[in-house]
Amino acid sequence: MAKAKAKKKVTRWSDGSVPDEELAPNERIAHEIVSDKGDLAPSVQKIMDADLDDEGRRVALESFRDSLGEVGDPNRDPQVAIENAAKRG
Repeated sequence: MAKAKAKKKVTRWSDGSVPDEELAPNERIAHEIVSDKGDLAPSVQKIMDADLDDEGRRVALESFRDSLGEVGDPNRDPQVAIENAAKRG
């Protein structure tokens, strides 16, 4: 018997149903990432669900986004981006 495929979590920032100007700043960054590279939605979701305050979430999202063009950047792993953001301050 074939395994059922897990349903993709639909969010305000991922499904495109909410205009960009109505998204919170962190949601805009998340939307920008998944709009450009949809396969990164699980990684972005991990950051969005992380136990971070808004500033920490912004730092993690920006670190993750900025790492995408950099070979070997450890922040390409969303968990590393989350941990680094949690250590700030």
